[in-house]
Amino acid sequence: MVYVRHELLGDQGEAVSGVDLRPDSPLLEWGVLNSLNTARLIAFVRAELDVDVPPSHITGRHFRSLDTITDLILSLPRA
Repeated sequence: MVYVRHELLGDQGEAVSGVDLRPDSPLLEWGVLNSLNTARLIAFVRAELDVDVPPSHITGRHFRSLDTITDLILSLPRA
């Protein structure tokens, strides 16, 4: 959550649309994740967590919230 809050939200880190960011916050719905930010997040996951996210897994279902992103990362093998 720290990466999303600081790297993707910047000055908006404390609140998006007036609601605090939580693990179940709808990142796509709120516009936090767009194509560029998703690519940045995937690069972070690859570099920092040593997990490659296959293109077939880059879907709204997996990137809906921090909870779903966490579930995805935990389901994938380390590179």
